[in-house]
Amino acid sequence: MKTAAKAKKKRKRRVVSSGSCSASYYWQGQHTASGERFDPDALTAAHRTLPMGTKVRVTNKNNGRSVTVRVNDRGPFVGGRCLDLSKAAMAKLGGIGSGVIPVRYEVLARD
Repeated sequence: MKTAAKAKKKRKRRVVSSGSCSASYYWQGQHTASGERFDPDALTAAHRTLPMGTKVRVTNKNNGRSVTVRVNDRGPFVGGRCLDLSKAAMAKLGGIGSGVIPVRYEVLARD
């Protein structure tokens, strides 16, 4: 019998928009724009305009690794970048050593 967690994990979400840009990461402890405490070990991201709670699939163009993050903050405020990822998300993408990586992002539909 499948558990609810496994069934949820395997569910595919519909992509509502996508694009490419550069992504960076941050790790400092602070409060996010959503009001929650920033957790560098959570799979979260900052985006300038997407609604809080939006799920975004991010793929590192250099190696093909992907991760799904939840938007919980605003930023980045550096030209050419569309996402600031948590340290954990950047680690899953294999970009910690680079600091800034080219990514493809897909905004996922809310269920």
